[in-house]
Amino acid sequence: MGIREFDIAGNRIVIHELEDVCDSVTGRVLTGSWVWESALFLSHWMSNQAQTKFDFTDKTVVELGAGAGLPGLTAARLGASRVLLTDIESLVPALKKNVEANGLGDRVLVRQHVWGSDDFYSQLDELGEVDLVLVSDVFFDAAEMAALAKTLKRLCGKGTTVWAANEVRPLTSECLIELVSEGFEIVELATQLREDFSDNSTSANSEVFAVFQLVPVNEDSGSEKWSPIIC
Repeated sequence: MGIREFDIAGNRIVIHELEDVCDSVTGRVLTGSWVWESALFLSHWMSNQAQTKFDFTDKTVVELGAGAGLPGLTAARLGASRVLLTDIESLVPALKKNVEANGLGDRVLVRQHVWGSDDFYSQLDELGEVDLVLVSDVFFDAAEMAALAKTLKRLCGKGTTVWAANEVRPLTSECLIELVSEGFEIVELATQLREDFSDNSTSANSEVFAVFQLVPVNEDSGSEKWSPIIC
């Protein structure tokens, strides 16, 4: 682990990755301390959207389970005027360090948030309407989806877009099915193999990554509903 630099459509983003941040209860290393491939995939995909379909200028963006914060920092580089990075308390100091390393303290805030809790909603009121919510590599425990759904419903206004990137695994389907039961429609927007976007051009890995749009059922997405992925 150490300092990594990413080039996202010509935007240089510096990330300090840590290997010694542990859960205070279990003692296990917190994997959110470094950049996962799903976050990198989402960041590159966002840059493509910025060139074709989604104008980040002056947008308000929230990243949930931000980890090292790459997608949220990418949103700021692409023109978002207000970005809120959130994660559990142990990861907040590293997130703040990454904001400072990229000189984005005037536009990017970091706050502690545990999905499903009401601990930062007063701060969301100060943000106003949220235009975009980002999550990456959070579909690994179906039991956590009810809490995630609660937070998403609190964040989503009429015009809010939610993008979620994940490596496609058997657990991905289980988590998405749970989100459907919690009142979301799932629209698959993009799927790509790892070697198409990874910084490691010699990689022989062939993991598949996808971006999904999560839409509360009271909104009309105008797209076909998602069907479960079986791996």
